[in-house]
Amino acid sequence: MKAIVLAVAVISATSSMAAPGAHGPNGEHLDAPATSTPNSLARLPDGSVNIPMLAQRRLAIRTTFVTEQEAAATVQLSGRVIMDPNAGGRVQTALGGRIEAGPKGLPVAGQAVRKGDVLAVVVHQPDPIAVANQRATLAELNSALEVAQQRVQRLESLEGSVPRKDIEAARAEATSLRSRTGAVGSSLATRERLVAPTTGVISRAEVMAGQFVEPRDVLFEIVDPARLLVEATTADPGLAMQLTTATLAGVPGSALQLLGSARALRDGVLPLTFRMTGPAALPLAVGQPVTVVAARKDKVKGHVIPAQAITRNAANEPVVWIKSGAERYIPQPVQFRPLDAQTVLVTQGLGSDNRVVVQGAPLIAQIR
Repeated sequence: MKAIVLAVAVISATSSMAAPGAHGPNGEHLDAPATSTPNSLARLPDGSVNIPMLAQRRLAIRTTFVTEQEAAATVQLSGRVIMDPNAGGRVQTALGGRIEAGPKGLPVAGQAVRKGDVLAVVVHQPDPIAVANQRATLAELNSALEVAQQRVQRLESLEGSVPRKDIEAARAEATSLRSRTGAVGSSLATRERLVAPTTGVISRAEVMAGQFVEPRDVLFEIVDPARLLVEATTADPGLAMQLTTATLAGVPGSALQLLGSARALRDGVLPLTFRMTGPAALPLAVGQPVTVVAARKDKVKGHVIPAQAITRNAANEPVVWIKSGAERYIPQPVQFRPLDAQTVLVTQGLGSDNRVVVQGAPLIAQIR
């Protein structure tokens, strides 16, 4: 009888203690005795969640034990995607005028073009008074040219009786008048061909047939999606010397290479330029704001977990879910810093024996 009573006491004491893996970073108990043990998905009064084993399989919840390790310290920088000046360009008009379609029509945004393709034609529309003056000049030149040609014919018919230098001077004068006539005549109907300066994709097209444009207006922008740059900003002039690798937050597969740091402040910050070395098919556009996660040379200790393991509680604090027992999960507030696009480093809040949810954490956070 005493043995039975002792066994019951041991079982009761064991059930009231925290399960393995439910201790904080300083060894404190994270678990508390559950006031009830429901048989379905439920949020318990202490904030923990009860999930039956069958529901865990349906939600594809996966957990793992975390261990402390060293990782590179990171810093987050605000940035934006910019065009590589060696793999993109702008198409502007030098004269201005009326837009006409090229041989293949007017290109649209997203259309691929090759270097040298005629994108559009600008027909210059000069001032009427200037046109009248040019026409008058052209008439005078035509009259002078006709007289010069008649003089050349007359001197050539007298070749042998007139000096040869007179014949050559007449020919030179006629040639000069012919060139001036052609130049003035062509200026009456100037047509400017807008050609693609590089091979790529049209990222900006702001023209329509018949539209009038001003000189130096930007009509097209061409970008190579496989060669994009990222410009980030920092207030620390020495940060560039401490960086090793970098990625884009929320963009899996992205990899950045630091090209250099500017030596002049712009709006109180220092621009850093990165080249994208990851896959060319990343979902990025020129001008898109991004967050650069750059690794520093110094190390910091913590627990590396997937970024999807971090959720937010009702107070908007970052938390991870720790498994306590077979069907109970406890939210634990943590402090973390991103390592790359897919992993984070938890610096405070976790212990080495915690069994952390690494898949399905957002689903657990939605249970009410």
